[in-house]
Amino acid sequence: MFKKILIANRGEIAVRIIRACHELGLEAVVIYSEVDRTSLHVQMADEAYLVGPPPPRESYLNIDRIIEIARKAGAEAIHPGYGFLAENPEFARRCEEEGIVFIGPNSKALQLVGDKIMARRTMEAAGIPIIPGMKAVGHDLAEYAQEARKIGYPVMIKASAGGGGKGMRIVFREEDLKPALEAGMREALAAFGDESVYLEKYIEEPRHVEFQVLADNYGNIVHLFERECSIQRRHQKLLEETPSPALTPELRQKMGETAKKVLKVAGYNNAGTVEFLLDKDKNFYFLEVNARLQVEHPVTELTTGIDLVHQQIKIAAGEKLTFKQEDIKQRGHAIEGRIYAEDPARGFLPSSGKILFYQEPKGPGVRVDSGVYAGWDVPIYYDPILAKLIIWGENREIACRRMIAALKDYIVLGIATTIPFLREVISHPEFMEGRTTTNFIPRYFADWSERVKEIDLRRLAQAAAAYMEMNRKPAYKAEGIGRPIRPSPWQILGRWRIGGGD
Repeated sequence: MFKKILIANRGEIAVRIIRACHELGLEAVVIYSEVDRTSLHVQMADEAYLVGPPPPRESYLNIDRIIEIARKAGAEAIHPGYGFLAENPEFARRCEEEGIVFIGPNSKALQLVGDKIMARRTMEAAGIPIIPGMKAVGHDLAEYAQEARKIGYPVMIKASAGGGGKGMRIVFREEDLKPALEAGMREALAAFGDESVYLEKYIEEPRHVEFQVLADNYGNIVHLFERECSIQRRHQKLLEETPSPALTPELRQKMGETAKKVLKVAGYNNAGTVEFLLDKDKNFYFLEVNARLQVEHPVTELTTGIDLVHQQIKIAAGEKLTFKQEDIKQRGHAIEGRIYAEDPARGFLPSSGKILFYQEPKGPGVRVDSGVYAGWDVPIYYDPILAKLIIWGENREIACRRMIAALKDYIVLGIATTIPFLREVISHPEFMEGRTTTNFIPRYFADWSERVKEIDLRRLAQAAAAYMEMNRKPAYKAEGIGRPIRPSPWQILGRWRIGGGD
């Protein structure tokens, strides 16, 4: 087993991995950009190193600098989290060349599944059903237009080098193809450092169902059941749950075995997610492999009792899986809601600024994976996810009602978040009945706005919190390279006094 791991990420996922490292008795080293000096992951780590300026290409995507820091810190392995370099085969290859263990799939498998077009060709050859679409990146607009006519509109533009909704666009008419391609390429380049995109047929009103899979270095592969991820905005997931209300036991088994076959064909190791689209007639199509830990991994952990980050680290350290497929069972129902720094009433525009007050919900079956705290400034440079609220219940109805109650208790003041929006989505009768598809939000919440009463109460609370903040000292200051300076209780408390008696 390793002694020290570098986490090449930030925010809530970096915090999640730090906790896993400490639970396994390992030291956690983190990197931070200039704008992330006071971030929670910096405070929690055993060591923290400045990686560069705020723009991702100069910091969290800077392979040379990250390798240099790993060497300096004496880290034996690097965990990439998700996003940034998590699915970058060049980064994995560099780690292998430098003798640093990449906690993820090997570079060859990552090259295969990370290239969505290559993966599609490979899976089709193996007899796995795929969505009709391009089997190579286009060279110019004329080639994309010809392929779109062959596939038939509407078509989906997708980034070849990564997922998470980055670079995705739906095109219904040929005259909209050029601007959509240009926009998709720009977004793909910014997110993954690669502007390559391809086209595939857009299946209308499908369900998005994915299977969590683990593969060790000795040929052992298991799936940990499915996650339903159909509640999305701009192709980015907002709510995930397991089990999926749409799957029968027979369909679940068939899709799970197909997911295992996908990893076997790819020569894949470590944790991965095989994503499918499920149409109205219960036909499923291979979508892609997310070759990393997923944002929504906690719902699988809550229903199976298996810690996925622990498993990633153990597999990377050369350990065998200690369980077989028949040993894995699901218990109860779990739902995750992503807490984004976005304003749903304004088209989910990012909402940066200082968090004036922060209170997480608590109680049985309630878990929060967070990377923020009161007084922290939310930057504009990165994915706006702040935290994840994960709920477990004995069945889906209990989980839904527990989620609604927890969202009511979740308070973030100073910036707009998706909390009130998620509460109304969960409460919607169609969601409560499990009738969800990828167009759920456009259909039922296209013109959503928060209730006036709630807005007014929030403004009053913000004003009160802002007044209290005026007398609060900075909670934390990171200085340079090395072990972070932790805030003392006196810094956290700010001005205080002991009340006297008679």
